[in-house]
Amino acid sequence: MEKKHFIKTNIITNIIIILVAVLGSVFVNLGMEWYATLVKPTEWVPSAVFGIVWTIIYVLTAITLFVWQKNSKVPTLVYVLFIINGILNVLWCLVFFTLNQLLLGAIIILLNLIFAFWLIVQVYKNNWFYGLLIAIYPVWISIATSLNLATWILN
Repeated sequence: MEKKHFIKTNIITNIIIILVAVLGSVFVNLGMEWYATLVKPTEWVPSAVFGIVWTIIYVLTAITLFVWQKNSKVPTLVYVLFIINGILNVLWCLVFFTLNQLLLGAIIILLNLIFAFWLIVQVYKNNWFYGLLIAIYPVWISIATSLNLATWILN
């Protein structure tokens, strides 16, 4: 990849990753007071874990795309799936936390789960190492989906 194009692509990629992280965080923070009032399952993930795991996911995504772009061409479908997953992540944060919509949040996160697995399959199919590197993402979305569904049922 031409150096100028590589730098431009990485700047855009990192801006999108940061934008997803910031928007998601803003929407979550707007709904924390409401969220604190919800009945949650007894097997709940400690609050501190959420930020740590999401930070790891965003960093591994940035590293994966940086190294992959540097060494070879990333398939367009992989970019599209990353973007769809980012949009679904932000949309879920908005709907669940800010708009306080548990059922719609459950529907969105189920869609997110499907796209997360599609993403990991496509990444793994094109480069097994990068697929393993970001395998935490669909695992985490699976956990979040089960927590979202349990919260919806309990409330």
